Amino acid sequence: MDYASRRSQGGLFEGLYRVIMRRNSVYVTFIIAGAFLGERAVDYGVHKLWEYNNVGKRYEDISVLGQRQSEE
Repeated sequence: MDYASRRSQGGLFEGLYRVIMRRNSVYVTFIIAGAFLGERAVDYGVHKLWEYNNVGKRYEDISVLGQRQSEE
């Protein structure tokens, strides 16, 4: 009786085990997809932080760079 009541409560880790870690193929796929998505999120965040800190200093921000004065 006690076992049934504990089993019905479950928990976060038990739920994750049942959904993700029970089969090796699903677990490996979850790890690879998580690493890929995590890498993309970190790359995007660092890029936005770099752009925020370097506003006005980038090549794209300087309007006269690469333009010649007209000789007319």
